Amino acid sequence: MHPTDTRERSIHDAGMDDVPAIARVLGRAFYDDPLYRWFFPDDETRMARSIRINALLAGFVHVPAGQAEVLRVREGDRSVVRGAALWTPPGADAQGVASLLRSLPHWPGLVGPRRVPRIMRYFAQLNPPAPKEPHWHLAVLGTDPSVQGTGVGTRLLRSGLDRADAEGVPVSLETMNPDNIGYYERHGFHVFHVLEGPEIPTTHFMLRPAS
Repeated sequence: MHPTDTRERSIHDAGMDDVPAIARVLGRAFYDDPLYRWFFPDDETRMARSIRINALLAGFVHVPAGQAEVLRVREGDRSVVRGAALWTPPGADAQGVASLLRSLPHWPGLVGPRRVPRIMRYFAQLNPPAPKEPHWHLAVLGTDPSVQGTGVGTRLLRSGLDRADAEGVPVSLETMNPDNIGYYERHGFHVFHVLEGPEIPTTHFMLRPAS
């Protein structure tokens, strides 16, 4: 899709009916992401499993709690979800432990029983660097590959950042893709911690101070 695409777009709070579309969009968006390649090394099954894991994340925690937004694009006579952002508000569990616990029974079937303990240890390491002060946490931001480069992700990101600015609180996120660092830096984030190890994806923790 050309970056000058001008089709009608609108951002909405996500409902449970949006969960399948959110899962498809995020599954497609993160197919080549280092984290998802680590989760699901097999290229042939990664897409289906990525969609499933995002359905768990959206459906168990973020959508029921009202912490998800979707961007819809008018395509002919249809309004299609082409981007999604999953957020956690100040004072809540920024690293998604509640989601992890609810989804735990599904993980052996997704990654294999032997890999579950290693992945759980990795998730445990995501907690300590989180900012101590109240903040918004961007859990996931992704756009369908068909609209990447057309501003869909930026509109979703700005929607959340404007909300944080109105509340006067910082925003945190993690990215395992080094290509994303410059993008987030342009929106006021900086890397404040890096988690590295021989058997885990390198994880960059980023923070955008309160404005």
